[in-house]
Amino acid sequence: MGVTEKQADALMKISPHIGKNKRREAIRAFKLQRKSEKKKQRKKRQAAEARGEKVEPKGVPRTLENTREVDETMVEPTDTEVLADENTDEFSPFFNSNIPPKILMTTSYKPTHRHLRFINDLKGVFTNAQYYHRGTFELKQIVKFANNRGFTEIIVTHADKNYINGLIHMHLPNGPTAHYKLTSVQLCKEIEDHGVKTSHRPEIVLNNFNTRLGHTLGRMLACLFNRKPEFYGRQVATFHNQRDFIFFRHHRYIIEASRHYKDEKGMPEPIAEIQELGPRFSLKLRSLQLGTFDTVSGEYLWVYKKDNETSRKRFFL
Repeated sequence: MGVTEKQADALMKISPHIGKNKRREAIRAFKLQRKSEKKKQRKKRQAAEARGEKVEPKGVPRTLENTREVDETMVEPTDTEVLADENTDEFSPFFNSNIPPKILMTTSYKPTHRHLRFINDLKGVFTNAQYYHRGTFELKQIVKFANNRGFTEIIVTHADKNYINGLIHMHLPNGPTAHYKLTSVQLCKEIEDHGVKTSHRPEIVLNNFNTRLGHTLGRMLACLFNRKPEFYGRQVATFHNQRDFIFFRHHRYIIEASRHYKDEKGMPEPIAEIQELGPRFSLKLRSLQLGTFDTVSGEYLWVYKKDNETSRKRFFL
């Protein structure tokens, strides 16, 4: 929290030449005085509100999110240009039909036991996923195999020894391909008091994918889930974008009557409780490529470059 000019003058009066204990007492007295002033202002504001007087609105804390640099590619909900593009983009066949997704999942070469456990946890989230052992096949061979068998998505996870650090998501048959850095991985069994997943199709929540690039990623992630979730399963998969980090969580919710809170009619108020099912991980976009995976002649829509990070308030999703 910043200090006012008056408070800064008060701090300057605390001489650096006095003893350590006296200086500590002076700073403590200054903090107590500032706390007392805030309490008086708060009580004064509450009294004014109780009398029905008009008071100034509380200041909104400044964060990196609400002070982010202006981005020309921000998408509005009623943007007709974006809505027109959605009807002809690579994902439109999925959203314009009732065909469920069919996902092929595989790993990098020689996966470890923990890596395979992570794949098994992901299969519990993506209900239409099938795992195939990588063997010695290259990604281009896997893409051809998946297209011939009617798969709509490919997910490839990478690991360095026992550290799971990468994920490639390909939308079939014609791309695009997203490459993510994968961090903060926690398996289901590593989450305290985790629940047990069921075979119900989960709901999906996509938060803060606000730019054209973020909008594309959001639609791409939505293609991993069936468009007809089973609501009675009460399972929710959430992709939350914050400062270009995509946090994934998988929960089950339950709505029940409260034992302590009642409404105006004396009836128990409904409350919602959640239980995490897992797994838990974070994604950081490294590149978005047109078409399927091709490191030689592939055309990239977006590539992460450190030179682009000109400010802490500049975000791309």
